[in-house]
Amino acid sequence: MNKAIREVLDWVIIIAIAFGASYALRHWVVQPYRIQMSSMETTVFPNDLVMVDKISYDFHQPRRGDVIIFWPPGVTTGDPYIKRVIGLPGETVEAKGGKIYVNGKAADEVYLHGYVMPDFSPTPVPQGQLFVMGDNRAVSLDSRSFGTIPTSSIIGRAMFAYWPLKHFVVLRAQTGLAQ
Repeated sequence: MNKAIREVLDWVIIIAIAFGASYALRHWVVQPYRIQMSSMETTVFPNDLVMVDKISYDFHQPRRGDVIIFWPPGVTTGDPYIKRVIGLPGETVEAKGGKIYVNGKAADEVYLHGYVMPDFSPTPVPQGQLFVMGDNRAVSLDSRSFGTIPTSSIIGRAMFAYWPLKHFVVLRAQTGLAQ
């Protein structure tokens, strides 16, 4: 085979492998998402880019406080939602006196800033479902309005916001319960 043809063929193979690896990583492992809504302010803001881990929930269940990207009930096109996991399967979530309670224990939500939560009645979280809420509770469309979400609707766990750089933040599970 001609040396020039072999060189072109080598480059075509390298480029094909690079595109294939990039597609596989983005489709099954990690993917960037642009935040479209203000429901998670002051944690992340509209137009921030977050990196989403799409594989970890294959190895463990979502944890309280995880920030997740998911499709809300009845929606499969457009932009997915970003919210924080508040209630896990088998738990009951309610708000009273301006605080969230999970199974009667107050949630320690250090990421909230000044919003007083209106009361809502106890909401049981069925198996295979999660109760999610935005950090900007005043404007968030979340489980208070559309109910619990199936874990199968989760795209992945938001690991960190990285753009713009001034909004860089690692998104850790930060919700504990009072003892």
